[in-house]
Amino acid sequence: MLMSRVLMLVWTGVHTDTRVLREASVLVEAGHEVHIIGRAIPDDFVPPHGSTVTSVGRAPNAQARTRELSSAERAARWVLLPAHVQRRMIAWQEAALEAAAEHRADVVHAHDLSALPVGAELAQRWSVPLVYDSHELWLGRPREGMPAPWQRRADLRNERELGARAEVVLTVGDGVARELRERFGWRDIRVVRNSFDVESAPDLTRSAPAGLVYAGRLAAYRELEIVAQASRSVDLPITLVGPADETWLRRFDASRTTVVGTETIDAVGVRIAAAGLALVTHSDRWLNHRLALPNKLFHAISLGVPVVATDVGELGAIVREHGVGTLYRPGDGRSLQVAISEAKQRYAELLDNVARAQQALSWTSDRAVLIGAYESILRDR
Repeated sequence: MLMSRVLMLVWTGVHTDTRVLREASVLVEAGHEVHIIGRAIPDDFVPPHGSTVTSVGRAPNAQARTRELSSAERAARWVLLPAHVQRRMIAWQEAALEAAAEHRADVVHAHDLSALPVGAELAQRWSVPLVYDSHELWLGRPREGMPAPWQRRADLRNERELGARAEVVLTVGDGVARELRERFGWRDIRVVRNSFDVESAPDLTRSAPAGLVYAGRLAAYRELEIVAQASRSVDLPITLVGPADETWLRRFDASRTTVVGTETIDAVGVRIAAAGLALVTHSDRWLNHRLALPNKLFHAISLGVPVVATDVGELGAIVREHGVGTLYRPGDGRSLQVAISEAKQRYAELLDNVARAQQALSWTSDRAVLIGAYESILRDR
């Protein structure tokens, strides 16, 4: 493969963005030079071997509130939030564009619509290929704050016009790829899922799960209220682990679940493997949820652990296709109880199915798609 200098742009702190880090590592292993421009990267962050990072912009204030907002304060926040987020994004884009002047590249790789305007500008300025990496259907995300139809129209226009400049569009699943084709008519869209390297084979001698673990953000639209409701009638311990929306968490009735704070990916893996069942849940409220293939699904499979998942869109389809778990109706605590009971009864069968599915649902397959995309770009150039 021809080697190149790759500039990645992403509106995150990078250190927790497993997709960006995994893709950067693969490209470095393939012989490319990778520089990442992110937002408010922690000072102690060590980038993947062979890559470098630049941090621009400020992080949002992550300090938890010490009191409940009043009704008036919540209303004001709801009204002002969309404009506030947009201002922060534009400020980061301007700073990223300035910082990129010192990192001229042969390929510009823009992660999500938040970075696409910067990526498109740089690719045009330097006359180099643009890769657009859509981590989700941007306009299908859960909406926070007051509806902003004018901003939605602007986002739609920008994604259509700027995404059309990309030589390759990468995304996370077949559902998002299909939606992008239908909306924008883009043809070269390749699916690089948020999968994991296979870490262990299932223990096929294991007779029963010891518990269930949900590992992910603790916030609204994750069906965690339904999980808590079901915990009252389930005889397995349920653990919820991950970073929390503190406002949501203060109002959350955990019932018989155990809530744990953020842990490293390795610690979470140990916890899931010990429990023997993983909860992969999200709501059916937003289009993005129906199209999503959550990281936590692939993490569980890489550990050899079956899942109990929400029967929503692409998630339900892939669990059915490979038989790697049981499904429940979104918003239905009784259905979740039945799915957990079924997982216990069919546990040996599910373990065997996970073993057969591991290679097809692993990073080995998705890595090859990413490498192939870069080979085609550089060959054409």
